[in-house]
Amino acid sequence: MEDFLSHLPALGTLVNALAVVAGSTAGLFIRSRLPEKLMKAIFQSIGLFTLFLGVHMASQTGNFLVLIFSLVLGSLAGEMIDLDGLLQKFGEGLKNRFSQGNDHFVEGFITASLLFCTGSMAILGAIEEGLGGFPNLLFAKSLLDGVSSLALAASLGLGVLFAALPLLVYQGGITLFAGAAQAYLSQSVIDEMSAVGGLILLGLGLVILDIKAIKVTNMLPGLVLAALMAAFFL
Repeated sequence: MEDFLSHLPALGTLVNALAVVAGSTAGLFIRSRLPEKLMKAIFQSIGLFTLFLGVHMASQTGNFLVLIFSLVLGSLAGEMIDLDGLLQKFGEGLKNRFSQGNDHFVEGFITASLLFCTGSMAILGAIEEGLGGFPNLLFAKSLLDGVSSLALAASLGLGVLFAALPLLVYQGGITLFAGAAQAYLSQSVIDEMSAVGGLILLGLGLVILDIKAIKVTNMLPGLVLAALMAAFFL
Protein backbone atom coordinates (compact mmCIF):
# COMPACT_ATOMS: atom_id res chain seq x y z
CA MET A 1 0.00 0.00 0.00
CA GLU A 2 2.82 2.38 0.91
CA ASP A 3 4.55 1.67 -2.42
CA PHE A 4 1.34 2.51 -4.27
CA LEU A 5 0.80 5.76 -2.38
CA SER A 6 4.42 6.84 -2.80
CA HIS A 7 3.94 6.86 -6.57
CA LEU A 8 1.00 9.27 -6.44
CA PRO A 9 2.18 12.77 -7.49
CA ALA A 10 2.43 15.24 -4.58
CA LEU A 11 0.35 13.03 -2.31
CA GLY A 12 1.75 14.64 0.82
CA THR A 13 0.85 18.13 -0.37
CA LEU A 14 -2.68 17.04 -1.29
CA VAL A 15 -3.19 15.56 2.18
CA ASN A 16 -1.71 18.72 3.72
CA ALA A 17 -4.09 20.98 1.80
CA LEU A 18 -7.07 18.82 2.78
CA ALA A 19 -5.99 19.03 6.43
CA VAL A 20 -5.95 22.84 6.18
CA VAL A 21 -9.42 22.85 4.61
CA ALA A 22 -10.78 20.50 7.28
CA GLY A 23 -9.16 22.40 10.14
CA SER A 24 -10.29 25.77 8.82
CA THR A 25 -13.84 24.52 8.38
CA ALA A 26 -13.88 23.29 11.97
CA GLY A 27 -12.43 26.62 13.13
CA LEU A 28 -15.12 28.57 11.28
CA PHE A 29 -17.78 26.35 12.85
CA ILE A 30 -16.64 26.98 16.43
CA ARG A 31 -15.67 30.62 15.87
CA SER A 32 -18.97 32.10 16.99
CA ARG A 33 -18.90 29.87 20.06
CA LEU A 34 -15.53 31.06 21.37
CA PRO A 35 -15.30 34.13 23.64
CA GLU A 36 -13.06 36.90 22.29
CA LYS A 37 -10.52 36.47 25.10
CA LEU A 38 -10.08 32.80 24.18
CA MET A 39 -9.54 33.63 20.51
CA LYS A 40 -6.96 36.23 21.56
CA ALA A 41 -5.17 33.63 23.70
CA ILE A 42 -5.11 31.18 20.78
CA PHE A 43 -3.74 33.84 18.47
CA GLN A 44 -1.00 34.83 20.93
CA SER A 45 -0.01 31.18 21.37
CA ILE A 46 0.37 30.76 17.62
CA GLY A 47 2.46 33.92 17.48
CA LEU A 48 4.81 32.71 20.20
CA PHE A 49 5.14 29.29 18.57
CA THR A 50 5.92 30.97 15.25
CA LEU A 51 8.73 32.95 16.90
CA PHE A 52 10.15 29.78 18.45
CA LEU A 53 9.98 27.88 15.17
CA GLY A 54 11.66 30.77 13.37
CA VAL A 55 14.58 30.84 15.82
CA HIS A 56 14.95 27.06 15.60
CA MET A 57 15.03 27.10 11.80
CA ALA A 58 17.33 30.12 11.49
CA SER A 59 19.89 28.42 13.71
CA GLN A 60 20.33 25.72 11.06
CA THR A 61 22.39 28.01 8.83
CA GLY A 62 25.94 26.98 8.13
CA ASN A 63 27.00 30.37 6.80
CA PHE A 64 25.76 33.66 8.20
CA LEU A 65 26.86 35.58 5.09
CA VAL A 66 24.66 33.43 2.87
CA LEU A 67 21.80 33.94 5.33
CA ILE A 68 22.02 37.73 5.53
CA PHE A 69 22.75 38.35 1.85
CA SER A 70 19.92 36.04 0.80
CA LEU A 71 17.45 37.81 3.07
CA VAL A 72 18.58 41.35 2.20
CA LEU A 73 18.77 40.83 -1.56
CA GLY A 74 15.59 38.76 -1.53
CA SER A 75 13.77 41.52 0.36
CA LEU A 76 14.97 44.10 -2.17
CA ALA A 77 13.73 41.93 -5.02
CA GLY A 78 10.40 41.40 -3.27
CA GLU A 79 9.99 45.14 -2.69
CA MET A 80 10.70 45.91 -6.35
CA ILE A 81 8.25 43.27 -7.51
CA ASP A 82 5.90 44.21 -4.65
CA LEU A 83 4.96 40.63 -3.80
CA ASP A 84 3.10 41.84 -0.73
CA GLY A 85 0.96 44.11 -2.88
CA LEU A 86 0.27 41.34 -5.38
CA LEU A 87 -0.73 38.93 -2.63
CA GLN A 88 -2.88 41.64 -1.04
CA LYS A 89 -4.68 42.15 -4.36
CA PHE A 90 -5.17 38.41 -4.75
CA GLY A 91 -6.52 38.20 -1.22
CA GLU A 92 -8.79 41.20 -1.80
CA GLY A 93 -10.17 39.50 -4.91
CA LEU A 94 -10.98 36.39 -2.90
CA LYS A 95 -12.39 38.55 -0.13
CA ASN A 96 -14.76 40.39 -2.47
CA ARG A 97 -16.04 37.10 -3.79
CA PHE A 98 -16.19 34.93 -0.70
CA SER A 99 -15.68 36.85 2.54
CA GLN A 100 -19.21 38.19 3.12
CA GLY A 101 -17.95 41.20 5.09
CA ASN A 102 -15.11 39.53 6.98
CA ASP A 103 -12.60 42.33 7.65
CA HIS A 104 -9.86 39.87 8.61
CA PHE A 105 -10.03 37.84 5.39
CA VAL A 106 -6.78 39.13 3.83
CA GLU A 107 -4.92 39.03 7.14
CA GLY A 108 -5.97 35.43 7.70
CA PHE A 109 -5.09 34.42 4.14
CA ILE A 110 -1.60 35.94 4.21
CA THR A 111 -0.78 34.87 7.78
CA ALA A 112 -1.83 31.27 7.18
CA SER A 113 -0.16 31.11 3.75
CA LEU A 114 3.19 32.20 5.17
CA LEU A 115 2.91 29.98 8.24
CA PHE A 116 2.10 26.88 6.18
CA CYS A 117 4.55 27.53 3.34
CA THR A 118 7.78 28.85 4.86
CA GLY A 119 8.50 26.23 7.50
CA SER A 120 11.34 23.74 7.27
CA MET A 121 8.88 20.84 7.17
CA ALA A 122 7.33 22.29 4.02
CA ILE A 123 10.72 22.44 2.30
CA LEU A 124 12.16 19.19 3.62
CA GLY A 125 8.91 17.27 3.28
CA ALA A 126 8.32 18.37 -0.30
CA ILE A 127 11.92 17.51 -1.19
CA GLU A 128 11.62 14.12 0.54
CA GLU A 129 8.58 13.28 -1.58
CA GLY A 130 10.11 14.74 -4.74
CA LEU A 131 13.14 12.48 -4.34
CA GLY A 132 10.88 9.43 -4.30
CA GLY A 133 10.45 8.90 -0.57
CA PHE A 134 7.19 8.30 1.25
CA PRO A 135 5.85 11.70 2.48
CA ASN A 136 6.22 11.01 6.19
CA LEU A 137 7.23 14.61 6.99
CA LEU A 138 4.33 16.10 5.07
CA PHE A 139 1.88 13.75 6.79
CA ALA A 140 3.19 14.93 10.16
CA LYS A 141 3.01 18.54 8.93
CA SER A 142 -0.59 17.93 7.85
CA LEU A 143 -1.55 17.17 11.43
CA LEU A 144 0.17 20.30 12.73
CA ASP A 145 -1.30 22.51 10.00
CA GLY A 146 -4.76 21.09 10.59
CA VAL A 147 -4.63 22.11 14.25
CA SER A 148 -3.07 25.50 13.41
CA SER A 149 -5.67 26.22 10.72
CA LEU A 150 -8.46 25.47 13.19
CA ALA A 151 -7.07 27.98 15.66
CA LEU A 152 -6.32 30.59 12.98
CA ALA A 153 -9.72 30.25 11.34
CA ALA A 154 -11.40 30.62 14.72
CA SER A 155 -9.48 33.91 15.13
CA LEU A 156 -9.30 35.33 11.60
CA GLY A 157 -12.04 33.61 9.65
CA LEU A 158 -12.49 32.39 6.09
CA GLY A 159 -9.21 33.67 4.65
CA VAL A 160 -7.33 30.86 6.42
CA LEU A 161 -9.17 28.22 4.41
CA PHE A 162 -8.00 29.74 1.12
CA ALA A 163 -4.38 29.40 2.25
CA ALA A 164 -4.71 25.83 0.97
CA LEU A 165 -4.32 27.26 -2.57
CA PRO A 166 -0.78 28.71 -2.25
CA LEU A 167 0.11 25.65 -0.16
CA LEU A 168 -0.77 23.40 -3.10
CA VAL A 169 1.23 25.51 -5.54
CA TYR A 170 4.27 26.04 -3.30
CA GLN A 171 4.76 22.57 -1.86
CA GLY A 172 3.66 20.84 -5.03
CA GLY A 173 6.08 22.99 -7.01
CA ILE A 174 8.99 22.11 -4.72
CA THR A 175 8.10 18.42 -5.00
CA LEU A 176 8.12 18.54 -8.79
CA PHE A 177 11.30 20.64 -8.82
CA ALA A 178 13.08 18.24 -6.46
CA GLY A 179 12.18 15.34 -8.68
CA ALA A 180 13.62 17.11 -11.71
CA ALA A 181 16.75 18.52 -10.03
CA GLN A 182 17.51 15.98 -7.33
CA ALA A 183 21.19 15.77 -8.28
CA TYR A 184 21.74 19.45 -7.38
CA LEU A 185 20.03 19.65 -3.96
CA SER A 186 22.73 19.23 -1.32
CA GLN A 187 22.13 19.32 2.42
CA SER A 188 23.67 22.81 2.57
CA VAL A 189 21.07 24.09 0.08
CA ILE A 190 18.26 22.69 2.19
CA ASP A 191 19.75 24.09 5.41
CA GLU A 192 20.17 27.61 4.04
CA MET A 193 16.65 27.67 2.59
CA SER A 194 15.30 26.54 5.95
CA ALA A 195 17.35 29.20 7.78
CA VAL A 196 16.01 32.01 5.59
CA GLY A 197 12.52 30.59 6.07
CA GLY A 198 13.14 30.77 9.81
CA LEU A 199 13.93 34.49 9.70
CA ILE A 200 10.80 35.05 7.62
CA LEU A 201 8.80 33.20 10.26
CA LEU A 202 10.33 35.41 12.95
CA GLY A 203 9.00 38.42 11.09
CA LEU A 204 5.62 36.73 10.77
CA GLY A 205 5.56 36.03 14.50
CA LEU A 206 6.09 39.73 15.21
CA VAL A 207 3.19 40.54 12.90
CA ILE A 208 0.91 37.95 14.51
CA LEU A 209 1.68 39.34 17.97
CA ASP A 210 1.03 42.87 16.69
CA ILE A 211 4.53 43.97 17.72
CA LYS A 212 5.80 45.22 14.36
CA ALA A 213 4.26 45.61 10.90
CA ILE A 214 6.62 43.81 8.51
CA LYS A 215 6.00 42.98 4.85
CA VAL A 216 7.27 39.42 5.24
CA THR A 217 5.82 38.41 1.87
CA ASN A 218 8.44 40.56 0.16
CA MET A 219 11.17 38.50 1.82
CA LEU A 220 10.17 35.26 0.09
CA PRO A 221 12.62 35.63 -2.87
CA GLY A 222 15.32 35.15 -0.24
CA LEU A 223 14.46 31.43 -0.24
CA VAL A 224 15.43 31.13 -3.90
CA LEU A 225 18.57 33.21 -3.42
CA ALA A 226 19.60 31.09 -0.44
CA ALA A 227 19.36 27.95 -2.57
CA LEU A 228 21.39 29.50 -5.37
CA MET A 229 24.10 30.95 -3.11
CA ALA A 230 24.42 27.70 -1.15
CA ALA A 231 24.66 25.69 -4.36
CA PHE A 232 27.45 27.88 -5.78
CA PHE A 233 29.43 28.88 -2.68
CA LEU A 234 29.01 26.09 -0.09
